[in-house]
Amino acid sequence: MRPCLLLVDGRPGTFTDHVLSRDDLDLVLLRFEEHLSSLPTDHLLRTADIPTFTIDADADIRREAERYLTWVAGLPTRPAHFCNPQEPLQEISQRFAGLVGLPHLDAEQVAWVRDKTAMKRRFREIGIPCAEFAEVVDGDEVLGFAAAHGWPLILKPVDGWSSIDTYKLNDEHDLARLLPLPPTRRWMVEEFLTGREYQLCALVAHGRVLDTYVSWTPCALLETIYGGINGSISLGVDNELGIDEKELVQRIVDGMRIDHGYLHMEFFRSDDGGIHMSEVGARLAGCELPSNHGFARNFDMMAATLDTYLARVPSLEYLTPRCAGDLLLPYKPGRVVKVTPLETLLSMPGVVHGRMNIAIGDDLPDQRASHASAGYVQIVGPSRQIVEDRMNGVLDAFALVTEDVS
Repeated sequence: MRPCLLLVDGRPGTFTDHVLSRDDLDLVLLRFEEHLSSLPTDHLLRTADIPTFTIDADADIRREAERYLTWVAGLPTRPAHFCNPQEPLQEISQRFAGLVGLPHLDAEQVAWVRDKTAMKRRFREIGIPCAEFAEVVDGDEVLGFAAAHGWPLILKPVDGWSSIDTYKLNDEHDLARLLPLPPTRRWMVEEFLTGREYQLCALVAHGRVLDTYVSWTPCALLETIYGGINGSISLGVDNELGIDEKELVQRIVDGMRIDHGYLHMEFFRSDDGGIHMSEVGARLAGCELPSNHGFARNFDMMAATLDTYLARVPSLEYLTPRCAGDLLLPYKPGRVVKVTPLETLLSMPGVVHGRMNIAIGDDLPDQRASHASAGYVQIVGPSRQIVEDRMNGVLDAFALVTEDVS
């Protein structure tokens, strides 16, 4: 029987493109009215023939689930599988999937992978080291945390993603510039961890970690907000962490009752080899990390990922491992007057793929997010250092000039 998948379609991406290209499954799209404006016209045209259910803005989710069940009964095939590849729609989409009888994360699991205070409490409960943290509502509580744990510290939203509204505070003067904390969001602080930050991805099927994939980040994610090189390198080779990543992730999978899918995590490794888990997400990693892993091991990571959401166990057969990374191209607000052509970057050593998100004449809004970029390139090489050197070469060759339009 051909599987039928209900796929959350909130923002186009490499994984969604892969699913759309498959001719061996039936597909139904789930969209949210308030996010339709983020879907490009060419994507809407490409998917015009695919059955699509759109959840009305501000509608009661239970009524929307009932409306979906009536609607889907008229389709030739009813979805039996569900996938939400994106972080911001986690809570609402998982709840909807549960209401319509599809595999999903329950409310407690969603909290563990979305609410950063619930997440870190769960880390502690299952014996996974993490930074000291506390939820805060005002500056006095931040100062109280600093008195107990010292400066610098990290201030961020409990439900944040992509480093949006995340800040490193070196002292009370940095804090004062952010006060008062907007009461419309929940806020937390955590101690600032030193050491090297890594990203860690995993594929899970039937509650078992099939494999893990470590990425080196030339700069910590938060540093990219302040101009640091914004990329990651999948370590098909050069992984000398000296830890059992698979055992570590299996403890998280067991402790959070994760049955299947793609997990994305971040952790810090201290100079003495200690590990502190930062965060975990039960969805695909952002940017191009998943396809980096495929380039680094010469296998189809997108197909393997899709298999886990279709209740299959993918065959993970790797060929000729190497290192592969994605480099986000620098971004600046304003009207674009000059940008290096993608073709120029694709001709550089090790560059195997790329995408440009902007063009001359575009008006770029001001963004403070780790995913903000003019586009990206993916680069391969026989070692991490060679890939990182090639990233710096691309940055030297890339130029983006904008003019103020205010």
